[in-house]
Amino acid sequence: MYEHEQGPLAGFTVGVTAARRADELSALLRRRGAAVVHGPALRIVPLADDTELLAATKELIDHAPDIVVATTAIGFRGWVEAADGWGYGEELLDCLRGVEVLARGPKVKGAVRAAGLTESWSPSSESMAEVLDRLLDEGVAGRRIALQLHGEPLPGFVEALTAGGAEVVGVPVYRWMPPEDLGPLDRLLDGVLNGSLDAVTFTSAPAAASLLTRAEDRGALPEFLAALRGDVLAVCVGPVTALPLQAHGIGTLQPERFRLGPLVQLLCQELPSRARVLPVAGHRIEIRGHAVLVDGGLRPVPPAGMALLATLARRPGWVVSRADLLRALPGAGRDEHAVETAMARLRTALGAPKLIQTVVKRGYRLALDPAADAKYADG
Repeated sequence: MYEHEQGPLAGFTVGVTAARRADELSALLRRRGAAVVHGPALRIVPLADDTELLAATKELIDHAPDIVVATTAIGFRGWVEAADGWGYGEELLDCLRGVEVLARGPKVKGAVRAAGLTESWSPSSESMAEVLDRLLDEGVAGRRIALQLHGEPLPGFVEALTAGGAEVVGVPVYRWMPPEDLGPLDRLLDGVLNGSLDAVTFTSAPAAASLLTRAEDRGALPEFLAALRGDVLAVCVGPVTALPLQAHGIGTLQPERFRLGPLVQLLCQELPSRARVLPVAGHRIEIRGHAVLVDGGLRPVPPAGMALLATLARRPGWVVSRADLLRALPGAGRDEHAVETAMARLRTALGAPKLIQTVVKRGYRLALDPAADAKYADG
């Protein structure tokens, strides 16, 4: 079996912090070969229980806005459905029929039309910045604007409209709360701290902020930040989502289009490019997060074996002592016999025993091909 048959993310483990659309993102990742650790950083308050949304809906029915800005399809649908559940569905739609509706993108446009309404305009870029530019160009002084919020901060958006003389009514379609069960989030956090995760994905700014808060509550914020600045890749669906991480000096990657598909494609490019590729004993090995590709075939390796292999690969072809390898083994204690046991399992897992040579009385080395020796001769 070859790499392209197993998926570009085979051998990597990716953390998913999303609450909404987590199943969709996890499925996309697994389809490309990744192992997924899901630790929702948030939960969503059910719409029908949200008194803030009910109050905003009543206010708009009583005093219709001039403009409605619809930002997400699920949010707009949810608003209409919640209003219907409260017995205000028809009144809300009647109110919105006489209003200028701006839909942020094609999915939102579809939700607006499904409700029997017609959008006045939709930006080609799907960007809230373009929506804001249009509103300000038209002039907003004295206009009442209903803004469908979607759990994300919209930096400067409301402030710019207010500064332009508009009255802005926020419509909080769903609100984020910390998860009731912190267990899955703690397991994801542990994966970042112990290096068993290769990447963490973020699809909302509140989720990023929630994970940072949880790390701080556990007294592990410095270690968490160090991991995200180091070997664990932080990938955000867009620039707004990245803001809480960037405030802590964390560099993030973001796709050009702020969607789940492009986010997964970005991971498919970035993670394999970080893998160590070496010519060893006539084979091509590629060292990934929890597995090794040997001549394109995926070979899962237990954590102890990956720790040994990573240590050998830091200076390929050089002998590494048993004492140094013992220090690399998680929880191994002082018995060098643990190195021999883990090494035997590693060789079995790799399926090619000659990849790692035993150097009598000295230790072990990766059997780097002679042609590659010059490249790695200086370590």
